[in-house]
Amino acid sequence: MKIYNPILSGFHADPSIVCANGECYIANSTFEWFPGVELHRSKDMKTWTPVPSPLSTKTLLDMAGNKASCGIWAPCLTYSDGLFWLIYTNVRSWNSGPWKDTPNFLTTAPSIEGPWSDPVFMNASGFDASMFHDDDGKHWYVNMEWDYRGIGPRQFSGILLQEYDPKQKKLVGESRKIFLGSDIGLVEGPHLYKRNGWYYIFAAEGGTCYEHAITCGRSKSIFGPYEIHPNNPLISSYGHDEIRLQRAGHGAWCKSPDGKKDYLVYLCGRPLPGTERCVLGRETGIAEIEWKDDWPWVKQPDGSLQNFPPDYIEVEGDGEIMPGHGAIHPAEKYTFNNNDFLLDFKTLRVPVDPKRFSTTDRPGWLRIYGGQSPVSTFEQGILCRRQTDFEFEAETKMEFKPKNFQHFAGMIYRYDEETQYLCAVTLNEQRGLVIQVMTIMPEGFVRELEMVVDETKPVWIKLKVNGKKGFFYWSQDGENFRQLRPLLDASKLSDEYGGQGFTGAFVGMYVADMVNYTNYADFEYFTYKRAGNNM
Repeated sequence: MKIYNPILSGFHADPSIVCANGECYIANSTFEWFPGVELHRSKDMKTWTPVPSPLSTKTLLDMAGNKASCGIWAPCLTYSDGLFWLIYTNVRSWNSGPWKDTPNFLTTAPSIEGPWSDPVFMNASGFDASMFHDDDGKHWYVNMEWDYRGIGPRQFSGILLQEYDPKQKKLVGESRKIFLGSDIGLVEGPHLYKRNGWYYIFAAEGGTCYEHAITCGRSKSIFGPYEIHPNNPLISSYGHDEIRLQRAGHGAWCKSPDGKKDYLVYLCGRPLPGTERCVLGRETGIAEIEWKDDWPWVKQPDGSLQNFPPDYIEVEGDGEIMPGHGAIHPAEKYTFNNNDFLLDFKTLRVPVDPKRFSTTDRPGWLRIYGGQSPVSTFEQGILCRRQTDFEFEAETKMEFKPKNFQHFAGMIYRYDEETQYLCAVTLNEQRGLVIQVMTIMPEGFVRELEMVVDETKPVWIKLKVNGKKGFFYWSQDGENFRQLRPLLDASKLSDEYGGQGFTGAFVGMYVADMVNYTNYADFEYFTYKRAGNNM
């Protein structure tokens, strides 16, 4: 069977992987999206089932006020002493001057479903922290160090190691710098492993764009010095413009559940044809590892050992799994009789509070009480799911009665606060109920022409995206839809547009009440359907 990359499509950056109790588990970054850390599990490396996100309370994660692309960076999931250990960073600032505020925390749980313990503060000297459990029973904490005094690559000043005492719940002993990286530079994302008496360090280098890479080093001592892989980097797309998977880097390694093979998961991006923009964000790919002279090598489908991401891996069985199709989602059509839809949907920065999001106020419907504006970093009335395909259709049915022009609700298609499209119903004092498209981009805010809506009927809103192009549509009978202008440039909802970021495009439901936060809209369903070729 061929499993085509990526295995987790759409925004699934910075994968960490661990094998425990006969299953593999992948943890991904979520940045400003709440709840924090995306989890998937698999017994066969073919299909991946979502697990409720662990950081689902304000005790574990409070991101109110975090700017775009702050929040959860590069979580690390490990297993030791009958517990899952989750290290995560809640980045508070990252692009304001030379500093980065990066508090790192640890939480543990006896099961991947939780309950997760109250967070233990570790340190804040840098980001991308991880945990390594040695075979002598010691637990080691690792993170990159950020040196604000440097310029450019010199701010990534190396990898720090310090022992962690689980009884005292704190770091002990001195912190030691064990790795400076390779000549690629920008060393971050460290993970430590041990095999055949060797300690291995996997570290991300080259930044998060097209020069990204994983560097590998080894040493007989955990403290180093670490010898660099003879064909470093271990994996990168840099210099391979001809391949489908770009931006490969930042990853982790583990054995398969049956113990027969070793696999590397890594982030990658698929640019829209004719562009360098990855609207799906950084996704999770997989590669088989083969060991040669106690060095890991990436195995290609033809059996050769190369350091670029493979198009697919082969496992036992017949057929093929297309990119992202191995990820099992609850439904194509989301209904709101319960909260199962939340496995796929996220809000921004704060928990899904029943005072703002309710499936009980009007049974069978999702009621969203209006929050702050689309550019707020505190409390928006928003629930979205990732865009996971280049071509898709999304649709929702809404009932909404705005009483003020500052009330508006509908469907949102967004990257971050500065880069988004909103198809919204609102109130015009002269014309009554109207629908229009609002475009929010770094270069400015544009409101398109309004179309009058019959206030006695529901409103259906649809979004169709085909690669770079998208259009909103609306209807009042659910069958006859009218197109709304403008033509949407979907490629703008990407890391590569409007300045550096780290997420991807999302689509979902949105309600604003900038008068007193009490007006609401009711949504009967939300659909997301793949369409066309999504290689």
